[in-house]
Formats: sequence, C-alpha cells, structure tokens
Amino acid sequence: MLLVAINALVGGTLGQERTVLPLLASQTFHLDLYTSALTYILAFGLSKAATNYFAGTLSDRYGRKPVLVTGWLVAIPVPLMLILGPSWEWIVAANVFLGISQGLTWSTAVIMKMDLTGPKQRGLAMGLNEAAGYLGVAVTALATGYIASTYGLRPGPFLLGAAYIALGLGLSVLTVRETRHHARSEASQHVSTHSSAHAGLTTGQIFTLTSFKDRSLSAASQAGLVNNLNDGLAWGLFPVLFVSSGLNLNQVGILAAVYPAVWGAGQLFTGAASDRWGRKWLIVAGMIVQAAGLALVAASHSFGPWLIAAVLLGLGTAMVYPALLAAIGDVAHPTWRARSVGIYRLWRDGGFAVGALLSGLLADMHGIPAAIATVAALTAASGLVVAVRMRGNDHITG
Repeated sequence: MLLVAINALVGGTLGQERTVLPLLASQTFHLDLYTSALTYILAFGLSKAATNYFAGTLSDRYGRKPVLVTGWLVAIPVPLMLILGPSWEWIVAANVFLGISQGLTWSTAVIMKMDLTGPKQRGLAMGLNEAAGYLGVAVTALATGYIASTYGLRPGPFLLGAAYIALGLGLSVLTVRETRHHARSEASQHVSTHSSAHAGLTTGQIFTLTSFKDRSLSAASQAGLVNNLNDGLAWGLFPVLFVSSGLNLNQVGILAAVYPAVWGAGQLFTGAASDRWGRKWLIVAGMIVQAAGLALVAASHSFGPWLIAAVLLGLGTAMVYPALLAAIGDVAHPTWRARSVGIYRLWRDGGFAVGALLSGLLADMHGIPAAIATVAALTAASGLVVAVRMRGNDHITG
C-alpha cells in the first residue's frame, strides 16, 4: 500500500500538465499548428519509452529502490522549468526530464508490486497500482484546471507538482524497502506452461520475444501502444478542441479529469476481474469501448456528449490497462519479468510519441475531429488483433 500511495504521487506529477500545457502552448507561446504544440508529448513519450526499456534492466542489476529514488531526483527540475521557461523549448526539455522520471518511477512501482504478489493476485495488484496512478492524474488535472482559472496558467498549477515530487522522494528514500529478493524466491519455484518462458535469455532475446515472437506478449505490446496513442491524442488535442468549441476552463478541467478518474477508479475492479475471468476478452472489450468513446468525441460539439465520451474512454482504458500488465507478468519468467515489463512499457509509452505525431499531422491536414475518428478506427483494429493473436488461458500460468 505504500507503493500504491507513491504511485499516486507519480501520477499526480504527470497530472500537473494535463489541463494546463495544451493551453500554455496556444495562449502563452502562441503555437498555432497542432503538430508544433504536441512536441512536448512527443518528447515525453520518447524519453519515457526509452527509459522504460532500461528501467527493468537497471532494477535487475542494481535493485528496485535505487531506480525509484533516481526517478524522483530526475523530476526535481520539471516544475521549475515549466514555471520559468521563457520559450517553448524549455517546456519540451522539461517533458524530457518528466518522461525519464516517469519511466523510472512508474516502471519500478509496477515491478515491485509484481515482486510482492503471486499470479493469482497479480491483476489486483496491477489494478491498485494503475488506479492510484491515474486517480492521481485525474485529481491533479481537476485541481490544476481550477488553479489555472483562478490564478493563471503559471506558476500556480506547477507548485502542486513540486509538492508531489518532494513528498514522493522523501517517502521513497525513508520508507521503501527493496523487493528484488522476492522475484528471486519466486524464480526458484517457477513452473511455466510455455516452453519459450525459460530463464536463460539475453535482453535481446527477451525484446524479440516480447515484441514479436510470443503471441500473448506481442499482442499485449501492440495493444499497449495503441492505448497510449489514444491517451496522447486526448492529452494534446482534447483541451484545444473543447476550448475552441466554447467551453470554459472549468469545464475543460472537468473533462480532462473525468477520463483518468474513471480509468483510475475502474481499475480497482477490472484488475481483480482479470484474475477471475482472464485477461484476453477484457482487453478486447476494452479496446472496443475506447473506440466508441473516441468516435463520440469526434461526432460531438458540446459538454454533455463529451462527458459521456470521457466516461467511455476511461472505462475502456480501465478494462485494458491492468490486464495488459498482468498478462505480461503471467507469461514472462520471474528472472526476466522486469525486463519484459520494461520492453512492454517501451512499446506502450511509445504510443505517446506516435499519438502526438499522428494526431498532430492529421489535425493540421484535416482537423481535430478527423484525427480523433482515425484513431478510433485504429483502436478497434487493435482489439481485433488481440482477439486473434493472444492466447486465452495465460492468466492461469505460473
């Protein structure tokens, strides 16, 4: 539960940007092209994805706690750069630091919970972890929307992020204990039903297995990428669409908060549900629900339908997120599970970068609704890939 609380702070550190940064791009720095405005999400996605890849390897080599603490240390400059940055380049650079920090802290929180729980409760643990993180995002997005509407876009919203970082660093240094020995204990007793899931694999072999060769691991990786492609789109373009349609900052803050709030709270139930009923069809259904939510955003023009769409998008993401992480934990051998999680999160958070580029280019060429509709179609197609490719009984292995 300490790690759950820390991950709520990790999410809050990300949430300080959700409502404010798209508006900072357009109103303070006067960036007109969506592609230019979305550069901060591209920077965040690339740096977080790359860091995810190394976080698993580093935590296997040096232990989980040092990686967690390092992640918080990297976050320290972020609020200062967001508050004081005189040009958009400073904001982009701040998001490079934020991406590195999130890759180290969030990945390590996931790995540590997998260390502490067995396969029968792995979905529940992932649900608690992701619920805490995204409820942290939601509450902070709502709070920063209010702060920005009352006190301005800078510095107020980012002072909240600075407080989260200070508290997260203090808790991680003073109270968190190392968990790597739990994974080693599990590895000594591990029995896998998959011949590919043996212990003696190099990092390159694990990358190939997780990304392409293993049906379940690769299906999860592509679904994770598309899921965060959606999130990158929602983060970068939704506030701009809402403001351009006449909504005020408080309404934008509510919509920016409802999506991650439903996403976060829903995972308290969907993670445990995936333990009981399996991962595969929960993931497939979640991708279809997300596609429906995105299609409703593209077709609507007012607060009410957008609120319903935000609920659908959050619900679909809640169905997918912990089940994907748990599916990776089910298949990967404990001796290389941390690296497989890191590789999965490389693909998943690479979706931020893909989403920023794709949605920005499409919005520049055809408008925001067309960009959202295209991503909705991609999301439905990703769900079909999981339906065809993922094995249906991996949740009972281990």
